[in-house]
Amino acid sequence: MYSYSINKSIFYLAASEINLKIEGIDPIALFGENNSKLKLVRNAYPDTTITSRGNKLKIVGEKRETQAVKEKFEMMVTMLKHHQDLSLHTVQDLLNGAKPHEYKLADHYSNATIVHGRGGKPIRAKTKNQKKLVLATESNDVVFAIGPAGTGKTYTAVALAVRALKNRVVRKIILTRPAVEAGESLGFLPGDLKDKVDPYLRPLYDALDDLLPAEKLHKFLEDRTIEVAPLAYMRGRTLDNAFIILDEAQNCTTGQIKMFLTRLGPSAKCVITGDLSQIDLPRNQRSGLYRAVEMLSSISGITKVFLTADDVVRHRPVREIIIAYDEEGKRIRAERDKSEEQA
Repeated sequence: MYSYSINKSIFYLAASEINLKIEGIDPIALFGENNSKLKLVRNAYPDTTITSRGNKLKIVGEKRETQAVKEKFEMMVTMLKHHQDLSLHTVQDLLNGAKPHEYKLADHYSNATIVHGRGGKPIRAKTKNQKKLVLATESNDVVFAIGPAGTGKTYTAVALAVRALKNRVVRKIILTRPAVEAGESLGFLPGDLKDKVDPYLRPLYDALDDLLPAEKLHKFLEDRTIEVAPLAYMRGRTLDNAFIILDEAQNCTTGQIKMFLTRLGPSAKCVITGDLSQIDLPRNQRSGLYRAVEMLSSISGITKVFLTADDVVRHRPVREIIIAYDEEGKRIRAERDKSEEQA
């Protein structure tokens, strides 16, 4: 465990300058490789000059902002002290208003390892809303996880399913998604039925492949302890003693989601993931996910968790891409609403 001190005898607060000396913590752990974490703070406070030299930090700017920056660095030190970890996403959470004590809430399952993946790699929730998703599945039977691409909603859900199977909370895992093409027609696909549907289910196999040793995954798939199937295969079944994930639910019609949810048995646990900004249904069909979230999330045992661009765990530009498309969507909707009012 890290020990640390912010030596108050060697920093002074002038009208607009604070000098800090960080002791007992590796500066790279605090500031990040190539100052990546320091750059996040600088971007959040562009009017304040923040410079580091070894374990020394100087903050120059307007008094209120320099104090705010100092507090953010103290929070970052606290996170390193209590969790021995300070990811870029955690720094972003702190800059967005999260407090270190929030990460202590239910640490035994939300901030700790969900499951160990291949090679013993610990799989943890990396962002505030991923942690909310972990917490939500503890106390609810059905959880809607809604958010843009790259926010880890499917991967986190699959990790939770693998944990439930390993802990014998459920007897099997069922992963399903609608077989809808992403804006293009793939035409005739060769092979048997499995060969035809597997391309639609590949992201689910990829997550499983990262979480389970190859031989164990093969065995589970062979004896149907883990089942990966198109949504159409769920009709007429009762899904019980299982952790079920409906992925890409934005491409389900209202009838399909109703069909799926009415399959759940009394001992089932279910996570429904979707990205309402990437609907691939024909233009004359409305996503059933909209209506399901509106109608059902007030029912006891059913809840919703929204992930945002701040939860993106893919390559960092993905976050900026999502924000850019969201802003463009808002602009188009505003122009459309304005033209409708004028008409």
